Amino acid sequence: MAKNVTMSEIAKDLGISTVSVSKAITGKDGVSDKVREMILKRADELGYVYNKSDKDGRPHYVGILVGEHFLGDESYYTKLYQKTLLMLSEKGQMGFLEIVKREDEDGLKTPQLITNNQVDAIIVLGQMKRDYLKLLKKSEIPLLYMDFYDEEVREDAVVSDSVYGAAILTNYLINMGHKDIAFVGSIKSTSSIMDRYMGYLKAMIKAGLETPSHWLIEDRDEGGMGIEINLPKKMPSAFVCNSDATAFELVRKLQSEGYKIPEDVSVVGFDNYIYSEISNPKITTYGVDTDALLSNVVTTIVNKIEDKDYAIGRIVVEGDMVERQSVGRKEV
Repeated sequence: MAKNVTMSEIAKDLGISTVSVSKAITGKDGVSDKVREMILKRADELGYVYNKSDKDGRPHYVGILVGEHFLGDESYYTKLYQKTLLMLSEKGQMGFLEIVKREDEDGLKTPQLITNNQVDAIIVLGQMKRDYLKLLKKSEIPLLYMDFYDEEVREDAVVSDSVYGAAILTNYLINMGHKDIAFVGSIKSTSSIMDRYMGYLKAMIKAGLETPSHWLIEDRDEGGMGIEINLPKKMPSAFVCNSDATAFELVRKLQSEGYKIPEDVSVVGFDNYIYSEISNPKITTYGVDTDALLSNVVTTIVNKIEDKDYAIGRIVVEGDMVERQSVGRKEV
């Protein structure tokens, strides 16, 4: 069975923008009669299948790829992909989710959304291995990274302000009298965790405070799966966690060891997601502006489909600290 030819493939073949192809096929203004004739002729030659929606303006088909280890019933990434699909629909676009299994990522198996030629562009949600990103890039389909970036396999990206947010949280703890502050997060796992660690380090260095190696605490394995948090032998008075999910697990671990939060130990998280609300006590966190994040993602991916030269570099979306009950003042 022959694969379906997309507008983006016709555009690539002719060396023009996808938006020009779309206007020609859907009968819209914006292209000359000569260019329209050329596009329609090439579309027929390549076997483009016209459908009813072409008369009214075909929606763009956008794939969302996410690693299976990022997902769960209350995963922050579950919320992100659900809201992305909803926002795409509200904008008249079609979104499709493909969950990438760990063995497929390790084995460099091309996503079905690409092999079956089902989409015009791909949003990669959450950090994937560099070799897999190189595989995706070879497809030459428009790509956009969400909530991460890669310094080697560079693509446009929309991310939260991780460095600034973690620095704000750490400064808050310092201003509350804390000097012994640890960081919880596997910094080699994702660019966002590394950036949050950098924000923590920046605040600590500026305050002249020490950051011993045993106060950098792992929260996941090499595959990105969560692991049990091991408390250091010499306890700090506060912890900066790379996510609310990690902060939630840390609070439960501390309480199981007999510590009271925040009387004995203070904890802050990141994301302002459900875990910060269901924790007892509720967790002070840095809230990501999810609506702004997704609005930038959807606008960017549509523009990248319609104009092969469109680029944003890296958009950093700001958020705000949300103060709750997990931080106490450290008395001297």
